[in-house]
Amino acid sequence: MSGQTVFGRTARLRETQAAFRRAITDPVFMRRFKEAGDDACDFTTGNPHEMPLSGYVEALQRAAEPHHPNWFAYGANQPVARAAVIESLLSRMGLPFEQADIYLTAGGAGAIDVGIKAVTSPGDEAIFCLPPWFFYEFMVVEAGLTPVKVPIDLSSFDLDLAAIEAAITPRTRLIIVNTPNNPTGRIYRPELLKDLALLLDEASRRHGREIYLLSDEVYNRIVFDGIEFHSPMEFYPNSMLAYSYGKTLLTPGDRNGYLAVSPHATHREALQESANLAQIACGASWSSRIHQHAIPDLEKLSIDIPAVERRRDRLVTELRGMGYEVHSPEGSFWLLPKSPWEDDWAFWQLLMEHNIFGAPGVVLEFPGFFRLSLSASDAMIDRSLPGFAAAIEHARSADPPAPAAQSAARR
Repeated sequence: MSGQTVFGRTARLRETQAAFRRAITDPVFMRRFKEAGDDACDFTTGNPHEMPLSGYVEALQRAAEPHHPNWFAYGANQPVARAAVIESLLSRMGLPFEQADIYLTAGGAGAIDVGIKAVTSPGDEAIFCLPPWFFYEFMVVEAGLTPVKVPIDLSSFDLDLAAIEAAITPRTRLIIVNTPNNPTGRIYRPELLKDLALLLDEASRRHGREIYLLSDEVYNRIVFDGIEFHSPMEFYPNSMLAYSYGKTLLTPGDRNGYLAVSPHATHREALQESANLAQIACGASWSSRIHQHAIPDLEKLSIDIPAVERRRDRLVTELRGMGYEVHSPEGSFWLLPKSPWEDDWAFWQLLMEHNIFGAPGVVLEFPGFFRLSLSASDAMIDRSLPGFAAAIEHARSADPPAPAAQSAARR
């Protein structure tokens, strides 16, 4: 019986990752990426393509130098690291955080996982918007919750508040909001966030229990055009904030982040206790002691945001000049052009013929688009431009492969 339970659960989790797994194991993708070698224009993920940020290694080296015998002992949420996080959050939002509000996690994903489990029970519903980050549904299902997916406003890439309100039921316990958004790059404005807060507050009263907001803002320091970023936490008290140093420092494999609980939460102490227990239950989901020792130094570092903005401007300008329909993202390091073919999987494979590797929209639950990472190097962008031009010219002059052929390729 236990074997059936395990395999049944695994099958459900596999279903949530079907499109993502299909893309990364696609034989065409794997073969062409290998053949491209150093000529590959890899826009697939937010991985670095240049040497690490100056000062990052030095910060870790200083943190690795032991000051006392317990330097590498068991330990969660070290006070010095928490204090550095609080100082940073205070400068950004002015909220009166305390040490018990901060939970140092294994990356932003660890923060999101802890946040989900801190406020929900199996059988609850969790709302998130399409297009989502790949792993929201995976984490929600793993926690025993029912995912409820709500499309965004396609005209603005903003949250569709009417659709969110219609999706709320007595079982709704959590909504996940991602700003700056992956993959649209949209930053939600204060007016929209205030209206969302009112909506959630009224729905919580109507159903007799709090609906919590988990703000996934791992890109909150990668902001362009002088836009002032505002966290949803500023407007809604029953909220949590997930952050990752791996984005700001472009070190995604180092798994260092935090979850912050709002100091204005209705049941603040209960939420703190729940987050603490969830952090332990999620496999002791703390960031490593070295990373915790390094956080005061890491808070002072950042990748060159103006350089990322210049890459955005260049790629948007070049792609528009070729005839692509593409908006200019306001933050994060993602670009989301519209596919010239309705079948974005087919166009994704066409781009690969020109050594350009991104992510098709179907993988993002956002068909008709494709995603590119602005973590690409300038040299990579240079190499990619002739390929982008050739691909759209091909798309204008030819129909995409037959759906049957595409279906066979996807299997």
